[in-house]
Amino acid sequence: MHAPSATRPVIGRSLLFVVGAVLLLLAHAAHVVSETSGLFVDLAALFLIGSVFAAVEHAEVLSQKIGEPFGSVLLAGCVTLIEVSLIVSIMLSASTDGSEIARDTVFATLMIVLNGVVGLCLLTGGILHKEQEFHTTGAAAALCVLGTLATLTLILPNFTVATPGPSYSTMQLGFVAVVSLTLYGLFLFVQTVRHRNYFTDVIAAEPHEAPTNGRAFASLGLLLLSLLMIILLAEDLTPVVSTVVLSAGLNSELIGVLIAAVVLLPEGTTAFRAARANRIQTSLNLALGSALASIGLSIPAVALVSIVTDRPITLGLESDHIVQIVLTLIIGTITLATGRTTILQGGVHLVIFFVFLFMSAAP
Repeated sequence: MHAPSATRPVIGRSLLFVVGAVLLLLAHAAHVVSETSGLFVDLAALFLIGSVFAAVEHAEVLSQKIGEPFGSVLLAGCVTLIEVSLIVSIMLSASTDGSEIARDTVFATLMIVLNGVVGLCLLTGGILHKEQEFHTTGAAAALCVLGTLATLTLILPNFTVATPGPSYSTMQLGFVAVVSLTLYGLFLFVQTVRHRNYFTDVIAAEPHEAPTNGRAFASLGLLLLSLLMIILLAEDLTPVVSTVVLSAGLNSELIGVLIAAVVLLPEGTTAFRAARANRIQTSLNLALGSALASIGLSIPAVALVSIVTDRPITLGLESDHIVQIVLTLIIGTITLATGRTTILQGGVHLVIFFVFLFMSAAP
């Protein structure tokens, strides 16, 4: 992953999209434009995508400044903040039944990351570099935690008897939230302190000029501003997208897929660039870290909102989704067992990803 040069001006094209987003949101707040108008929707979509790439640019500057795996952890945390904000806003919407949105979004995040992002990175890296190496110890640690969290939060609720349906009782939900947060915190300690070398690139990065402190602080501020614009624009666009999906007769699960896709654009783009630069370890750090943060942080946050507001939350996956997530974890384990990746593994993950998309639209 090549970060921008330290001498590159902070104020660039990426800032124009963020400024445009701010002006559009101010116009909407002043009732100059309506969120249902075609002009607002078109501009919001444009500035949303632009803000995503602005976030990627500034996240790469920070990643270059603080090094791996801290850069991947930072971006994963920022992306999860967007995800939680969108999920909670839908849950608290009086006009929307958001009891399943957390489950659908987290499931979609796992499938997009572990199959779509990983598959594209492995395929691209295989085409450009034939084989790419990474540390199996780091990948195994991440998959171990990921499999445990996915089972506890998305599968086990189907088999409890304290409450009817695929959900936990309040006590169970609180317990699982604490366990998930604790396990994720333990993983972060291993990743960033105790065994940091498990998550560094096998092939050393090319020498580069580190960003200055001023550049890094400016990028941090612009990153936070970009993420705020993504959250606000996505929240305004969500009702429009929901109406379009349901009017087209498509499955409501696509709403969660679309939310996850928007949320993961910054991280997916950064992972893709790292794979092209033959830094597949960074790509895997981003992908697996995003999946872990989605469960380890999003589920506890949503559980807290559910308990405090006394709103129901459905966590247990349907049977076809359980099959897909179990298949994904098995294939992911096989893929990451050798420490080397090729185009074949990338192709397999992409096939599972396209099956997921097709089944989401037409189950």
